[in-house]
Amino acid sequence: MDGVMVTDWPETEEMGRRQEGDGLLGTLLKGAVAGAIGIWVLDRVDWAMWDAEDSRTRAETRRVRPGGMDPAHVLANRIAGALGRELDPPQPHPLGLALHYSFGMVPSMAYAALRHRYPVAAAGGGTLFGLAAMAVEDEGMNPLLGLAAPPQAYPWQDHARSLVAHLVLGAVAEGVLRALDGPPGSPRKLIAG
Repeated sequence: MDGVMVTDWPETEEMGRRQEGDGLLGTLLKGAVAGAIGIWVLDRVDWAMWDAEDSRTRAETRRVRPGGMDPAHVLANRIAGALGRELDPPQPHPLGLALHYSFGMVPSMAYAALRHRYPVAAAGGGTLFGLAAMAVEDEGMNPLLGLAAPPQAYPWQDHARSLVAHLVLGAVAEGVLRALDGPPGSPRKLIAG
């Protein structure tokens, strides 16, 4: 059976398809761009809501945060400490900012790849992705890894602000991906070649 291709098996059909769009690497790069833009917009929304909050609510949020820092800067300071260094200032610091952007870019890269294979992932114009990012990162992984306090320690306004900001992240990421990569399930070739 050497050299014979069985064509009625789903796996064989999938392997024999001509790749659409820019391939996995191109899609991941587009996801990274979408995530970076999404995080930039998320920050502006989050900061505007933070500035509008009561000063007592902001103080309570700072009080429960490990070291009074956001999760990315908690991690940045841990990394520096493990290397025998100290960040100056501990927040904001370029390493913390880079980690903060990576927290948005990496999930957006996965989302970029998944939205073509499973278009339902783009439900709500990317807001489902934003909701999932908030639930997994802010409410799950950050507290689990000690990068944030347990969710119940934060005031409700913190959760509401995070929810709105992450819904915006998802919508912006989806908008950027539609512009660069086409609608879910229909990848667009952006890179010539």
